[in-house]
Parts: sequence; C-alpha cells; structure tokens
Amino acid sequence: MASIRVRDKTGNLFFDFRYKGKRCREQTALSDTPANRRKLEGILKKIEADITLGTFEYANYFPDSPNAEKLAVNAGRQELQTETPLFSEFSDIWFAEMEIQWRRSHSDTIAATLRNYILPEFGEKEVGCITKAEILTFRSSLAKVTNRSGKTLSATRINHIMTPLRMILNEAANRYNFSSPYVGIKSLKVPRVDVEPFTLEEVGRIIAAVRSDFKNYYTVRFFTGMRTSEIDGLQWKYVDFERRQILVREAWVKDELVYTKNDGSFRTIDMSGPVYEALLDQRKATKQHAFVFCTSNGRPLSHRNVTQRIWHPLLRHLGLNVRRPYQTRHTAATLWLAAGEAPEWIARQMGHTTTEMLFRVYSRYVPNLTRRDGSAFENLLLAHMKTEVLDETC
Repeated sequence: MASIRVRDKTGNLFFDFRYKGKRCREQTALSDTPANRRKLEGILKKIEADITLGTFEYANYFPDSPNAEKLAVNAGRQELQTETPLFSEFSDIWFAEMEIQWRRSHSDTIAATLRNYILPEFGEKEVGCITKAEILTFRSSLAKVTNRSGKTLSATRINHIMTPLRMILNEAANRYNFSSPYVGIKSLKVPRVDVEPFTLEEVGRIIAAVRSDFKNYYTVRFFTGMRTSEIDGLQWKYVDFERRQILVREAWVKDELVYTKNDGSFRTIDMSGPVYEALLDQRKATKQHAFVFCTSNGRPLSHRNVTQRIWHPLLRHLGLNVRRPYQTRHTAATLWLAAGEAPEWIARQMGHTTTEMLFRVYSRYVPNLTRRDGSAFENLLLAHMKTEVLDETC
C-alpha cells in the first residue's frame, strides 16, 4: 500500500508506492512535519489516481529520478508487469535448494561470493528488475578490485564470481516468467597459461634431495598424477598391492573427506615400479594409521604447511623455478606421453573422461621430450632427395 514514510538517517520524508509491479521509493527534502506530510499525501493521492487511470507519467512527478529513465526504457517489458522478490530473498531460496548437491567446500565458496561481491551490489534490487547494463557495470567494477596480495582479480576469478549471479537470474527468470538479463553475456576470455612440468632429470634430483620422510610422498605424486587433495586423502584401504593399483575414491578437502571431484576422478591408477616400491616402504611407517601419508598422530598432511616448509625450500635449494606442487600432476602426464603410452590410458589415469584436455594442455611438450615428432616425414624427404641425387648421378 502506498504511503509517506520517513528516512531514519536524514529524517526526511519519502514516497513509497508500487508501479508496474516495481516498488518505488522517491526521496524528498522535506522534514517530517504534519504540514509536509499532508502536502505529500495529497501528491500521493494524485499519483495513485493516475496509475489507476493508466495516465501516470513517472517523469512528470520525479523528473530527476533514475527510475524515470529506467521505466521509460523498459516500458512494455513483461518483467516489469510481474512483481518479483528482492535479489537477496531469492538468492537465499536458490542457495538452500542447490546446497544439497554441492561439496561443503563449494558451498562455502558460493556463500562467500554472494556475501562479499554479489549481495552488496544487487541484494536490495528486485530480481526481475536487474538490467543487463547493471550486470556489465558490476563485472567491470570487479576488474578494479584487488585481492589480499594487492593484485587485481583475474579473468578466471571474475568469471567464477559471475557464475552464481547468472544461475540465480536465469532461475528467477524461469520461475517468474521474465527474460533473463544475462542472455547474451559471455564469460571473459581467459588467457591460456602454460603448464610447467619437470623433466625426468629434475624429478630425479628432487626425489634424491628431499627429506627422507617425504621421499615416498613425492615419488607417488610425480608418477601417478594424483591431485593434492587425492594423495592427501589416500587411505590404505584403497591401496591394492596384489593388483598393483591405487583406487581414487575420496579426497581431503578443507579438513574433511569428500567424494572425488567428479565421475572421471573416481578411477583406478596403475602402479609403476617406483610407486609400488615407495608404497611398500611407506607401509612400514604408517600402516597403523588409516591415511597413507600423515602426521605422527595419523592426521592427513596439511598441504599448505608441506608446500611452504618442504616443497618451496627444496626447489630453491636445487636452483629450480619455484612452482605449485600441482605441477607434479602435469609432470606425470608429460612423462607418460613422452614414453609413448596410449592417450586413452593416460586420460584414465589422470581422471579425464576424454583425451581432449590431454592433447590441448600437454601435447606441445612431447616433441621436446621424445625428439621424434615429425622425424618420419623428415626422413621421408631426406630419402627422396637422396634418390633424386643418385638418379642424376647415374
């Protein structure tokens, strides 16, 4: 119901009414006195009468209001004819419905994204009245935000922030029968980042120089391609020495065991000789605990602690470029490719459902490692050239 209300911060009166399904609040410079209330109530009655008769022109009453331009531009749009909840209200509904299918870590990430970025911008707006221009302006503003290290947000991070916004607006559009303003907005192009795997010689140096209590850990990492969360969550019940297989079934994420990342990640890894020997040796040290690689009290390793205290100092000591431990996974893939293993087998070991990522990410390293790619064609050309020379000589 339309009313005249007072703003707490300034003490000034404002109009509060609905027009075309949209809640409209227009500020005035008048203080809260009986005379000013009577004056504004008279204007409000005229507004309500014009709305009822269909003759209301927003700009005639509030020419400087942003709503005047917005309602004029969007006149006739279906979404303005349908009342919709505030974005904050609908996002709560959406989150509660979606949370059941997410890992806790993903749920926490989405909640933080909504709380820190999306709700401050769109929370008090009706979900059906958010425009494409507002979305693009918001995305542009993210490019100016700096993270804890003082760097601006990357294109990848911005895309991740925009994803729940897109999902919420698209779901609201389906439920309240309006056109999603997100239609036609594409994700930012993410620059391709080269992987930086280690050579076989570098792997040998690392394993030879690392602390003895981590030698088995890094042997398994380098020669299985397991993700950090997978090797940290590896339990003895998933190590099959008889078949020489590692069953990847669970992962250690944010201090809890969770199911693997996706169906492809639920896989079986064949042990090579070094991996088999490393796990046999590791069993002597931790067989009394559930986890293969763990602390003295049986708790899984803290990957941040291992990275800062073991991994980075080791690389600096050896004079190698400091890089993420995840490069051990990339190293396994490139070494398998260089050895001539079947791409389909490598993809299964890595937890990829197809070989597409394998060729897209790693294939450029194969010529550098094998020195064979293109050599058959080159030999054919050389043989042909020698034949022509012999013919001319004869």
